[in-house]
Amino acid sequence: MDSQAVSAEQAPSTAERILDAAEDLFAEKGYSATSLGEVADRVGIRSPSLYNHFKNKEALYEAVLERLLADFSAPLSELEGGQVTNERIIFWLETIVRQHHANPNLARLLQHAALSGGPHTNALIDRLFRPMFEPRAEIEGQSISLFENTGLQPWAVMAFNNLVMSYVTMAPMYRDLLGQDPFSEEALEKQLALIKTLLKAVFEYKGS
Repeated sequence: MDSQAVSAEQAPSTAERILDAAEDLFAEKGYSATSLGEVADRVGIRSPSLYNHFKNKEALYEAVLERLLADFSAPLSELEGGQVTNERIIFWLETIVRQHHANPNLARLLQHAALSGGPHTNALIDRLFRPMFEPRAEIEGQSISLFENTGLQPWAVMAFNNLVMSYVTMAPMYRDLLGQDPFSEEALEKQLALIKTLLKAVFEYKGS
């Protein structure tokens, strides 16, 4: 197989390029402030060509959400696939933090949705966070809930979520105060160290 054929196989499809551009724009500007014309311009195609792949802006936004949800929900599904231990929960949370550092678009998109709304926002929140808000069915005698029988599980989820997601949306404001790039590997390790310290304190609280 010649190199041109290999290159063509590896090149993203037009639909994938549209999704990439739309995801970036929705994360940068929010749903209401993003136009299909801007998406088309970023992809390098004419606006009418978008309708060959997505019937309207809402359908495109929904497709962007679906792709992000699939990526960010996968670690929780993996956590549910076996015995739940403190070590696996820490590993799961570390995976989520690294995902947000690698792709801050979900956190930024959610921030825009929280401030100015967007289609399917309630469904997005329900799908992304409901599994963590509700008490989990026991898996081999264990539960994913960190605050079972206290009524604090939803607040715990919100607190850790804010700690993780707010970092990627707000940390750039503190670049000068931090004295380093908040998305550098060194900064990531410090954020992980903080989160692990807090999570271990939660485990100690549960065990007391």
